[in-house]
Amino acid sequence: QIIAGDLGAQSKPPAKPSVAPPFGARYYPAQLTVRQQLEPLSMSTAKQIEQAYRLAKERFAALGVDTDNALKQLGSIPVSIHCWQGDDVGGFENAGQELGGGLAVTGNYPGKARTPDELRADFEQALAVLPGSHRFNLHACYAEMTGRKVDRDELGVDQFKNWIAWAKAIKIGLDFNPTYFAHPNAVGGVTLTSADKATRQFWIEHGIRSREVGAAIGKALGNTCLNNFWIPDGMKDTPADRRGPRERLVEALYAVFKKKIDRKLNVDSVEPKLFGIGAESYTPGSHEFYLGYAVSRQILLTLDAGHYHPTEGIADKISAVLCFLPEIALHVSRGVRWDSDHVVTLTDELQAIAQEIIWGGHASRVRIGLDYFDASINRVAAWVIGARNMRKALLLALVAPIAKLRQFEAEGDYTSRLALMEDAKLLPAGAVWDYFCARQGVPVGEAWLADIKNYERTVLAKRI
Repeated sequence: QIIAGDLGAQSKPPAKPSVAPPFGARYYPAQLTVRQQLEPLSMSTAKQIEQAYRLAKERFAALGVDTDNALKQLGSIPVSIHCWQGDDVGGFENAGQELGGGLAVTGNYPGKARTPDELRADFEQALAVLPGSHRFNLHACYAEMTGRKVDRDELGVDQFKNWIAWAKAIKIGLDFNPTYFAHPNAVGGVTLTSADKATRQFWIEHGIRSREVGAAIGKALGNTCLNNFWIPDGMKDTPADRRGPRERLVEALYAVFKKKIDRKLNVDSVEPKLFGIGAESYTPGSHEFYLGYAVSRQILLTLDAGHYHPTEGIADKISAVLCFLPEIALHVSRGVRWDSDHVVTLTDELQAIAQEIIWGGHASRVRIGLDYFDASINRVAAWVIGARNMRKALLLALVAPIAKLRQFEAEGDYTSRLALMEDAKLLPAGAVWDYFCARQGVPVGEAWLADIKNYERTVLAKRI
């Protein structure tokens, strides 16, 4: 026995499940006993983690917080991680195609994934150091043209069968996005709002095909695929006609969503944006437009942390929108001065988003996804940093003394509410996080970076 207490002995770990786990889940070492999870650590390190956690547990318990229950919840909340961080939003349908549509990736750090197999391998390396439950978020431009090459209005499940087989093998769910950029038919970044009927019909068909792919993914994997619709359409300068593009967009969306699809297989979401490069003055798919559309059609609304004014956050929008929609989706990003999609860090804004999800009891109604792309640093590390920070923010919300805070608020004692809210920021959540990582069988603290650096030396550095 390594450590006294709950680190009891067990002869061998349980066998991996033969049936795919539920939505968002995959096989994690958390199914082992605590002793088995901490065995890779030295005795002194394991004891330190265990002792620090027990002290933290007592401190939180004094404020009415059950850290064991918090960790159980933390491990069960799925976070959908975006494919496009691994290869700078390149995709695999047309090598060398320019992004356009208001999208740009900066940096040229070596080791970018060049093939689907490389991208999958890179993501598996990221998963190896990430605690919790995760999904993988695909864009349509990551189609694999293994046989006859087809255009986006002809895409089908055949172009994604390798992704589905891979997801089955590592037991994760997949989400999907039609790709309305980086294509000859997106001239000037105009797609579903185009005044040209043929162009508009091409993109309508792409949306229809994307929903069919999403349904096929959901059926094959046994859990629901989120299909998120964002278009880059807009105007660089002040438009003379704001109404026309929006009316065309309503008609186009009606055609895209006309076919009923089982919501157990595929759920649809629409994503607004304030502006983009080349669309600084007007976007037909604004927040107000898509909020009205989503509520009237009862489909999901995606709130992207970078798609609003630089001083505007999405945290407060979560509970407001959920008064009228059964579910929403999030694209958690970090804008610096504009929608720059920096790697997610543990900012006040990120913590506010997590607080709204957890404190509001919305974890089952909010589909959390990440959305950033940074080519100036190790891309696998970027995945890990952002995903770990998202889960750290959820942990901080889960171990906050919310019951006491609500009690003070109900009593009108706003002084005590503010005092406790501030003092809670220095509670020993770090010890709880380390224990969570150890129980999940992933590196504790900054130790994960050594694994990623080794992967860079042995794999990424060989890509030329």
